[in-house]
Amino acid sequence: MSQGVRRAGAGQGAAAAVHLLVTLSFLPSVVEAQVTGVLDDCLCDIDSIDNFNTYKIFPKIKKLQERDYFRYYKVNLKRPCPFWAEDGHCSIKDCHVEPCPESKIPVGIKAGHSNKYLKMANNTKELEDCEQANKLGAINSTLSNQSKEAFIDWARYDDSRDHFCELDDERSPAAQYVDLLLNPERYTGYKGTSAWRVWNSIYEENCFKPRSVYRPLNPLAPSRGESFYTWLEGLCLEKRVFYKLISGLHASINLHLCTNYLLEETWGKPSWGPNIKEFKRRFDPVETKGEGPRRLKNLYFLYLIELRALSKVAPYFERSIVDLYTGNAEEDADTKTLLLNIFQDTKSFPMHFDEKSMFAGDKKGAKSLKEEFRLHFKNISRIMDCVGCDKCRLWGKLQTQGLGTALKILFSEKEIQKLPENSPSKGFQLTRQEIVALLNAFGRLSTSIRDLQNFKILLQHSR
Repeated sequence: MSQGVRRAGAGQGAAAAVHLLVTLSFLPSVVEAQVTGVLDDCLCDIDSIDNFNTYKIFPKIKKLQERDYFRYYKVNLKRPCPFWAEDGHCSIKDCHVEPCPESKIPVGIKAGHSNKYLKMANNTKELEDCEQANKLGAINSTLSNQSKEAFIDWARYDDSRDHFCELDDERSPAAQYVDLLLNPERYTGYKGTSAWRVWNSIYEENCFKPRSVYRPLNPLAPSRGESFYTWLEGLCLEKRVFYKLISGLHASINLHLCTNYLLEETWGKPSWGPNIKEFKRRFDPVETKGEGPRRLKNLYFLYLIELRALSKVAPYFERSIVDLYTGNAEEDADTKTLLLNIFQDTKSFPMHFDEKSMFAGDKKGAKSLKEEFRLHFKNISRIMDCVGCDKCRLWGKLQTQGLGTALKILFSEKEIQKLPENSPSKGFQLTRQEIVALLNAFGRLSTSIRDLQNFKILLQHSR
């Protein structure tokens, strides 16, 4: 490349940087002025979360996501949409997900045992002996196919009763390992009717909202009628929490897209970075008629919920039987040490959300509401198979499953307290898929809050 071309490229880069700062100087101080104070439905303030995330959580969770155990996620991106005929997959090149070659996957992960983090599951000889004993002790090997299918259905039903998500079958030929570091979440150009239909279905059909109540910014909303927030405040705590979790997840995903946006592509090389115009469109209080700050507050609320789940599940991983197994003993030990260190930090946070305030009414009513809550969220996890962009589907499924795992943890406190030290628990288990989703989903939330902090700094410097 000639010096003239290089100078032109450098000049364009400098011009882009100046343009960014000038644009930022006109951006209303969304984060500083409006996303502050104590969050509703809990006793935690946003500044405390910002400081805790910046200095305690973000550096460690980012490092954890780079470890082999957490960077490889097995997912089925070919499951058909169960709710409507698909419009076809996105043909934009940035929508594509590159599956991981078999040779790149650590041997301990691709062995395929869903509970491969358990030390006893990592002893091949013990597994072979166990399988041989099962064969020798079999009572009846002449079950009909119909009976076998019934047993499989029963096992699947028993296993799914505490799940808040529709889990992918990792044994399916369509399920593939994906290296999350090589397929980052960012704006791909996927938008329009297909994307709108997914989120509209989530909000309109799964957030306990009657059709007579219209969401904010809906152009079809009548000039008169019950306002959305009057309706929301009239709901029980559990249903308000459900809406805030979905809104927070939506805000977090939108923030990732604004932060990693395709700004330009020169000589075949894309340039990714923050898109201020897109950020304003989604979060500016004027352009969103006050909705942007509410959405960002719901992001903080979601962070609190997942933070609480991590603090509650710590005893599960503190047991000596749990080994985050990849086949590399030294790295596995370091990974577990780092994970336990993160758990210690989560337990030190002084203003946790109190999940005991949920489902605390009469036992029958509380049980029914909890089941309704679980089934609504499980339905949302199924809607993620309707996303037309593979990369968006990947991260949507992962973050939904991570939140579903967090909810499973929060409502399994008694089972976690009864965990045996040196043997698997029948009352509470996490698969590797759930563990990877849980920590990566929380890592995405931590990154979102960090990105908001970066916007604060850019705003201060531009004045």
